[in-house]
Amino acid sequence: MKKLPVFSILAPEVIKGYIFIEAAGAHFVDDVISGVRHARARTKGVVSAQAIERFIVTKPVIEDLTVGDSVEVVGGPFRGLRARITHVDKVKEEVTIELLEEGFATLPVTVHADYVKLVARGGGEAGRKEAS
Repeated sequence: MKKLPVFSILAPEVIKGYIFIEAAGAHFVDDVISGVRHARARTKGVVSAQAIERFIVTKPVIEDLTVGDSVEVVGGPFRGLRARITHVDKVKEEVTIELLEEGFATLPVTVHADYVKLVARGGGEAGRKEAS
């Protein structure tokens, strides 16, 4: 509303309480945050584009999942249930899981990787064989 030369504003979920403002100069950032509730002060310094890039570019969920990991199903008919990954298909972005809840047979179920959330790292196939 003040017609200041502000190019972009980023509020990443990963860093709570911080907002990155790209402006023509530091004094413009001070003008932008003046009058904003709960904005206490400006952190001194300049952040490089490479440091900001990790908040903008998101990697697919499938990249973090491996065989043996414990996951929680966050979508579909099995929402809220815990499971263990038995197979990962990175091309189709699907994982095959075995539900760990009582009352469900240990049938393999294939779901899209976006439907699961990582709960705990497993050891993978090699980790399980060494533990046995």
